[in-house]
Amino acid sequence: MTPGPCRDCLADVPDGKARCQACGSPRIVRHSDLDDLAIAHVDCDAFYATIEKRDNPAIADKPVIVGGGRRGVVTTACYIARTFGIKSAMPMFEARRLCPAAVIVPPAMAKYAAVGRQVRAAMLELTPMVEPVSIDEAFMDLAGTRRLHGMSPAKALARFAAGVERTLGITISIGLSCNKFLAKIASDLDKPRGFAVLGQREAAAFLASKPVSLIYGVGRVGQTRLAADGFRLIGDLQKADETSLMRRYGAEGRRLFRLARGIDSRPVAPERETKSVSAETTFERDIAILRPLERHLWELCEKVSARLKAKELAGSTITLKLKTADFRLRTRARTLTDPTQLAAKIFAAGRDLLAREVDGTKFRLLGIGVSMIVEGRDADPADLVDARTARSAAAERAVDRLRQRFGRAAVIKGLALEEDEEA
Repeated sequence: MTPGPCRDCLADVPDGKARCQACGSPRIVRHSDLDDLAIAHVDCDAFYATIEKRDNPAIADKPVIVGGGRRGVVTTACYIARTFGIKSAMPMFEARRLCPAAVIVPPAMAKYAAVGRQVRAAMLELTPMVEPVSIDEAFMDLAGTRRLHGMSPAKALARFAAGVERTLGITISIGLSCNKFLAKIASDLDKPRGFAVLGQREAAAFLASKPVSLIYGVGRVGQTRLAADGFRLIGDLQKADETSLMRRYGAEGRRLFRLARGIDSRPVAPERETKSVSAETTFERDIAILRPLERHLWELCEKVSARLKAKELAGSTITLKLKTADFRLRTRARTLTDPTQLAAKIFAAGRDLLAREVDGTKFRLLGIGVSMIVEGRDADPADLVDARTARSAAAERAVDRLRQRFGRAAVIKGLALEEDEEA
């Protein structure tokens, strides 16, 4: 076993020592293949809740849930709240029942996004090979960075984690391995403030006792089908040969064969194309009337528009999402002649789709999304026939400038001021 870095002071700790001789910390990273591993998965710990605790020390030692509304769901639960059985995506009423003393904080997405960008910037200081997965997690490839940083990838990651905690006031967990699949699994092994290492040599034995759901892409339907065929554990897949799995499941069979053995050839891809931008809301009570649905739709269109503008993107396909009171999902889509990033255009298309669905059915959720994404410079070309497009775009961008200067409340569209009607 080679010396391992101390995660607190970065000193090299000899094999056999339980604590760092320099600072006394027990947080030592050890693995026989440590110097050969360079693929990492970085995951911020209970990201939204951790930021809220950072910004409000009075709730630092309390169970905190980020979410909203009686009909909403849990967005993030801190680790204290999780001890009560609270999980992400759990209905808020259930979370409140499990932990009545929990502090409920409404999401502040702009704040979280800003911190996420700071974490991402710190990642890019380590390597340009950063593949974002979400606002609070990413894969990194540190192969070839030893000369740049004068240290191994493991030590560079330990320094990175300590720096994020010191400067941003949040904690992260790191999984280090030879590929993305194993790195992602490793990052979940030692949360929070974790640093776990999983090498190729022990991967098959480690995975054997795990359920097939641990393999990414195997959802409930996949689990049911695999279980019916006798594959409940990853070890069951390991006993099957590649040909039989491919004969039964096609290309998916080969993927399962390889991942069951910890083999993953996917590279860390630093450029991930944005495929869609969307927003949705769950209502406090079911709504069946068009006018209050329109008000919620407008608010969502403004959010989507703001995100498109911030990323300098536009899109031409508008998709409406509705969930009925009995949890049935409806999606309807329309493709525009030209890509747009304007809230008014997104709303106009979304409203037409919405109006066709309002037939007395009660809805509990509404969402709007834009796909067929292109660069923002291609958005909303001038219409020589209809000058209203140019005027509408100019007016909306003037509102954007006012809000940037004075805040979102500086200008509020009349539609957004209306009260909900009775459903």
